[in-house]
Amino acid sequence: MFKNKSTQQNESSPTASTTIIGAGTTITGNLECNGDIRIDGVLKGNLQANAKIIIGASGLVDGDINGKQADVMGKVIGVIKVSEILYLHEKGSVQGDIYAAQLKIDPSASFNGQSHMGASVVDLNTGAEKLAIAND
Repeated sequence: MFKNKSTQQNESSPTASTTIIGAGTTITGNLECNGDIRIDGVLKGNLQANAKIIIGASGLVDGDINGKQADVMGKVIGVIKVSEILYLHEKGSVQGDIYAAQLKIDPSASFNGQSHMGASVVDLNTGAEKLAIAND
């Protein structure tokens, strides 16, 4: 009969949650999530997230990654596309191309591929790649 404000808000707008793929877990197939995701296990497939992606130190993604932000402390074999910032931490490894608005790489991180940077590099809504036009 009576509903408090917090109940009404939860019904109208679902809250995003964090998904965790733990160490020792292997997932084969594509994965999509609306909230943040942390992978400490193995994903053999593509990952689409509408929020922050964290690949933990023991994490491995063998596939393409699309998201808003990403922190890589483990290993990624595939193309990474983020609309904001990609941070390769000290023992992180990426074998594939990177498309990001901003890129931060620690000196001991490993990256083998091409990087494309700029504010309009990746349009995640359509999945189309756009190269930033530099003023020459």
